[in-house]
Amino acid sequence: MDAKTPSDSHVTLVDQMQVTDANLMGNVHGGVVMKMVDNAAGLAAMKHSGGAVVTAAMDEMSFLEPVYVGDVVTVKASVNEAFSTSMEIGVRVETEDVRTREVRHTSSAYLVFVALDEQGKPRGIPPIEPETDEERQRQSEARLRREARLARKDAIDRARRR
Repeated sequence: MDAKTPSDSHVTLVDQMQVTDANLMGNVHGGVVMKMVDNAAGLAAMKHSGGAVVTAAMDEMSFLEPVYVGDVVTVKASVNEAFSTSMEIGVRVETEDVRTREVRHTSSAYLVFVALDEQGKPRGIPPIEPETDEERQRQSEARLRREARLARKDAIDRARRR
């Protein structure tokens, strides 16, 4: 399987937040942002794998700033690292106040997707070949996060067997 670059999987989604996206505080509901993040990450994973994928995990979702009704939200996603059947997608969320033109980084997240074959079973995916120092750093950090996820899963499995 030929390697792909992170830019091969890059996805950008843009939407203006509406009143129907608001929570009880009058800001945009975090779940609305999370859905946008999952959609963008899923598209990036599909572009990389060339087929169906399923969300396996969302970790390190951070809400750095509130998102307001009327803001234009831009969600950028791309594959940080590809493993045998799974891949980590990095997502950055920015908002723009169209009146003031102020742009803010409001959220970040890392998601893991698994590529599926026609029977719904995990299937192999192409490796990632980073082109820039930033992409190499993101790949290295993705490997560390994967090690931490697997270690946490192993520790939980051991605790349950006691």
